[in-house]
Parts: sequence; C-alpha cells; structure tokens
Amino acid sequence: MARPAGRGGSPAAAAGPLSRAHRATTLPVLAFICLVAFESIAVATAMPRAAADLGAVRSYGLAFSSFLTASLLGTVVAGSWADARGPRAPMATGAALFVVGQSVCAAAPTYSALLAGRLLAGLGGGLLVVSIYVVVGSAYPDEVRPRVFGWMSACWVLPGVAGPALAGWMADAVGWRLVFGVVVPVAVLVAAVILPRVAAAAAAHGTPAAPGAPGDARRRVRRGLVVAAGAGALQAGAEDLAGGGTAAVLLTAGGAVAVAAALPGLLPPGALRLARGLPSVVVVRGLFTAAFFGTETFVPLMLVSERGFSLSQAGLVLTGGTLGWFAGTTSQARALDGVPRALLLLAGGSALAVAGALLAALTLTGASGWWVLAAWLLAGFGMGLGVATTSVLTLRLAAPAERGLASSALQLSDNLGCVLGIAVAGGVFAALHAGAGRDQALFGGLYAGLALVALAAGLAGPRAPVPRPPVSCPEPAAGSSTVGGP
Repeated sequence: MARPAGRGGSPAAAAGPLSRAHRATTLPVLAFICLVAFESIAVATAMPRAAADLGAVRSYGLAFSSFLTASLLGTVVAGSWADARGPRAPMATGAALFVVGQSVCAAAPTYSALLAGRLLAGLGGGLLVVSIYVVVGSAYPDEVRPRVFGWMSACWVLPGVAGPALAGWMADAVGWRLVFGVVVPVAVLVAAVILPRVAAAAAAHGTPAAPGAPGDARRRVRRGLVVAAGAGALQAGAEDLAGGGTAAVLLTAGGAVAVAAALPGLLPPGALRLARGLPSVVVVRGLFTAAFFGTETFVPLMLVSERGFSLSQAGLVLTGGTLGWFAGTTSQARALDGVPRALLLLAGGSALAVAGALLAALTLTGASGWWVLAAWLLAGFGMGLGVATTSVLTLRLAAPAERGLASSALQLSDNLGCVLGIAVAGGVFAALHAGAGRDQALFGGLYAGLALVALAAGLAGPRAPVPRPPVSCPEPAAGSSTVGGP
C-alpha cells in the first residue's frame, strides 16, 4: 500500500527525512548534530581531569555554564539574522567561532583561558543551533518534523555510546587537551562540505521572510547582551558566594536583575506567566534543561570523587542518558503519535523527576555507581520526550516568516535553563564542597532539588495545547508589519 500523501497532498510532503526530496537538507543537518553531540559528551567526560589539572575543581561548573552563557547571545543574534538573510551566514559564522573556541580550550594554559575558549565556542554553538532549526522549519512539512527530530536524536546515539569511552581514554592516555582539539579539523571539514548544500536546500524549500525593521534586530541584540552579561555575572557571583564577600553578593543580585529585566522582551508575550501555547512551551523547555543538565554536570564528578570511577567508567554511565533520549524522541515521533503532545510533556517531566529522585537516593545510600546508569537512562527518556515535543510545537506554532525568532526564543530558554541549573548547582557545590570522598550528602541534595524542577516542567506541560492562529513573537515595531522576535 502506498504511503499517504502529506497535508499538501504531494509525495514530497509525505517523504521521509532521508528520501530523495529531503536528503540534501537532512544530511548536512545530521552531520552538524553528530559533531556537536561528540563535543558535548566528550567534554563532559574529560572536564573533571581538566579542572583538576588547572587547579579549579571548586569552579568546575563554570566551564559548562560559560559555554551556555555565550550561547544565549548567539541564539538571540541568530534569530533575526537567519530570518532576514537565511541560515547560511549565521551557520558559517557559528562554525568559525566554534572552531576557534575549541582550539583555545585545547591550548589553554590556565582555567581562565579555558573559560575564554568555552565562551567563543558557546557563541558559535548558539548561532549553529538556531540556524539548524530554521532549516528544519522551512524545509519540511509539519507532519515530517517529528521524524526529523527523531533522526537528529539518533545522531547522539553513536557519539553517546562510543564518545564517553573514547574521550575517557584520550584524557587518561594522551591528555584532556586532545578531547577539545580532536573536533577542530573535523568541524572545518564538515563546514566546508555542507554549507553550500544547506544554502541550496534552504533556498529551494524555504519561505521568504518578511522584512523587519533594523531597530528590532538592534533592540534584540542589546537585550541579548544584557541577558548574557547578567547570566555571566550571576554565575561568577554564585561561585564566590561561599566567601561571603560583598562583591559576590552584588554580582549575583545584579546578574539576576539584569536577566529578569531583559528576558521578557526576548520571549513570546505571556511566557513568564505560562500563557497557553508557545509562551508555555518555551518556558517548559527551560525547566527541562535546567533539571537535566544541572544534574548531568555533576554526575561524572560524583562518580569519580565519591565512587572511585575512572573517567572512562564515569563517561559510560552518561551513555544511559543518550540511549534514553533517543528512545524518548523516537517514541514521540512514532509509537506515541496519537497522544496529545501536552501529555507527552507531562510524562517527560515526570520521568525526569523520578530519575532525579532515584539518583539522589542512590547517592545518599552509597549504592554502586553503576546503578546510576539505570537512573540516567530514565532521565534521558524524559528529556527525549520533552525536548523533541517542545521543538515540534514551536515550529508548528510559529508563522513561517518568524521561525528563526521562535527558534531563537526556544533556544534562549533552553540555554538559560542550562545556565541557571548549572549556576545554581555550581554555586551550592562551591559553597559546600568538602573534598573528594566527603561530598556524598551534597551531591544527593543537588539531585533532589533539581528533581523538583523537573516535576515543575511536567506539571506546566498541560498548558501547551496549540491555539489558533499561531502565537506571534513580541515587539511589533512602530509602523512595521513585522512582529519582533522572542
């Protein structure tokens, strides 16, 4: 029996992501995702060794949150840029910054230099991710996008299975610097091969963007700078709060105020009060990432310092999250296709909360660290449901000419959730860190607190039903027909 045509009735609309109709778009997207997946997993595995060698274990969380802070600015800039000019330019710029940042990290003589490299790589990563979302939104019909996100999730499986062991071996046998440097030549090669194809595919399938007022883009960039600077100040202050100095308190409070002041103008109207539809989808995404990545950042460190795992063994535990994430994404695209997506968010948040509670219990009771693999498998499943569902809903809600801005809002929430989750957990860890082998209660408390954030994501999920017509992004400029982005 022939596969039914999509909504438009054309065979191309019903074709899968790797069919002849979509292959020129899908393969470049998947190539970048594979590269980003390996980098993310490899760095998480090797970072305990890097922080120890550079004498900065107490500031361990900054290596992750600094990357995400710069990504905040990258996502804001990429939204308007991609809608106005197409995805090629922001993607090329993002790839260049990513390569430079990784090179700086690989050669970093101090922890400060490593953080500078992470900032550059993060800025590039923010540009890359939003550009990819614009390509997906323009090149595929609505009914195909869940499968596209399923394929994108599949790109994490091989790096997730082989990456931790490979990165752990490289860090132990050769040195942690190789973990950063190995992706540089690969990234250059991938970018050189795929950028022309991405441009051609987007031009063939995309929807022309409505012209926007230059002032809208400038206002967004200014707000993005304020959010990124505020998030950075909040992180730096949180790391130093344990010392009790006035400067740390001022940095933390000032950073929080800056984020709170600039953020509403970058999100859909009503996001902070969880208005139904796109506003709540965007906020729920941030809650998911705060819970998951805030926890994941401290899983390898706990296993190494409290259970005596090697870096390779600790990295293998993270494989459970990758496999679970893939299973969750695949489920939302196929087996659970008839389930309302708001319920998928509830299920995903609940699974992530249960996993966090289990992880806290395993840590506090002194159980074998290998049981963490099972808990992290469940956490990954919840994230697969939550992240893929929020991605699908965002592209479904956004008007064609505003997909870059809507994707920017989603990624802004995604990155800010990561930053806040890691920053708060990192601040608590810095304040209460007692030394290797003596932080069991601290890790357990961190996991339990982040499980509550995951529960909040699940409970907010039912506010995600899609209203009609699609929700626009904020800030109409005076006299302009274009609505400013989130």
